[in-house]
Amino acid sequence: MHDQDSTVDYAALKEKIREAGQQLGFAAIGVAKADPGMAVAGLRAWLAEGCHGAMDYMARHAELRAQPERLQPGTLTVVSAALDYLPHANIVDQPEQAAISRYAQGRDYHKVIRSRLQKLADQVTALIGPFGYRVFSDSAPVMEVEFARQAGLGWRGKHTLLLSQQGSWRFLGEIYTDLPLPPDSPTEAHCGTCTACIDACPTSAIIAPYQVDARRCISYLTIELDGPIPEAFRPLMGNRIYGCDDCQLCCPWNRFARIGDREFSPRHGLDSASLIQLSRWTEQQFNDRLAGNPIRRIGHQRWLRNIAVALGNGPATPDAVAALRDLGNHESALVQEHVDWALRRLGC
Repeated sequence: MHDQDSTVDYAALKEKIREAGQQLGFAAIGVAKADPGMAVAGLRAWLAEGCHGAMDYMARHAELRAQPERLQPGTLTVVSAALDYLPHANIVDQPEQAAISRYAQGRDYHKVIRSRLQKLADQVTALIGPFGYRVFSDSAPVMEVEFARQAGLGWRGKHTLLLSQQGSWRFLGEIYTDLPLPPDSPTEAHCGTCTACIDACPTSAIIAPYQVDARRCISYLTIELDGPIPEAFRPLMGNRIYGCDDCQLCCPWNRFARIGDREFSPRHGLDSASLIQLSRWTEQQFNDRLAGNPIRRIGHQRWLRNIAVALGNGPATPDAVAALRDLGNHESALVQEHVDWALRRLGC
């Protein structure tokens, strides 16, 4: 816990934190009060509509999101940080290739960002002595986009992601702290009348501006959902096997995105691998190759489920059919069900 010291110039300290953050590679650092404000009502309405689907933890931890001091006692301020991750400009548009969300092609961002935020907190300690804090990156019930918006890092796009004049290919992280740092001012929104993201969503998951029904979202279907993917959505998934970037790929602001941190450069050919190649990874290979990668958390069974759907949406080549028949021998009933669907779709 930090004892507020009248000799500390907190405005100057904030600027030192910003400078130190940029030296650590963050694209932007901002400060907000630890009060999510009106965003809490929006969260509660979204949960009441059931838009979180099977993500029970969203409802279970809603009050922790609403009241930061319950997550970290004494919290007054949120230091919000953004880190660019755009690895390259290539877009997978060949149906036999695996489309993997760009954020998941390299190192696990959770660890990278928390490590850097810890280094930032260590530098603050060196400046003013011990203080109360906790670092996060999509690792606890934190209203990340709202705090980043309040901290002036961007605005909430109609796809609900944080959007800035440098685009949306950015990870967010936070330091909850008891330091009374002066907050930054929110930035103006610049979406205007554009509906590109709404129009581009393959499953119409953006049901209204600033509102996503997760139950329709390909990122939810391929990552969060642990059971069968509803059949109505399978044909709409195309070759996407982990996440979906369509609402970002079409955004005009992403023309100004910066190439991201090298930590997130693609590994194991995840930006160019074929579905058939990835279907042949054993569980051991999946776990070994994806160590330190966010994909690993869905497990091999869901990975194969997603690949089976993608193969079913691709061309009915002899190799694709053979790969599906091989997957059909898997012990998992979940994988078998999706393989059977894919084979029927290919007319086999």
